[in-house]
Amino acid sequence: MRIIGGDAAGRLLKVPDGLGVRPMPDKVKLAVFNSLGGFVEGTRVLDLFAGTGALGQECLSRGAVSLLSVEKSARHARCYRENLGSSGLDSTRVELRVMDVFTALPQLAATERRFELIIADPPYGDKNVGRRSTSLAQRLLDESHLPGLLMPDGLFIIGHTRRDTLELPAVWKERRVLKHGDTVIRILGVT
Repeated sequence: MRIIGGDAAGRLLKVPDGLGVRPMPDKVKLAVFNSLGGFVEGTRVLDLFAGTGALGQECLSRGAVSLLSVEKSARHARCYRENLGSSGLDSTRVELRVMDVFTALPQLAATERRFELIIADPPYGDKNVGRRSTSLAQRLLDESHLPGLLMPDGLFIIGHTRRDTLELPAVWKERRVLKHGDTVIRILGVT
């Protein structure tokens, strides 16, 4: 896994051993950032389920002015810090919170922080034929504090598996859908 564009392009990123983290494949990441074009430059980014930091650090490499990442696993957060340290990116523009995303969101809302770009690639949910999804992706879409963290012209990018059929609450407007293998990336805005 590596940073694929911007100032730190080509820098390799570590991934912890085991099945606890599933980084977004480079091909999917490339499709996402190609579809964003120059949007990332100058943005404040919120990276949820940050894992090893690949998506957030990709944003920094492409000109984001700040990055707030939330990752629950202390093990993954250590890997995140190692990757940031070896990336050559300005770590003073990064805040990493080691905590549950669903605890962090109301805290962030209380501080009235806002972001032009929110990215989330949570662990995948189960297939949900004949029932509403209970995945982390669906929980994020349903989370009442999340839309208020996004600037009016901002974008929310969420990844999920094709087998996890999500219901889009009325507050979200779908701008684009990218599909690659079992991965679906939705680019959303607020209505």
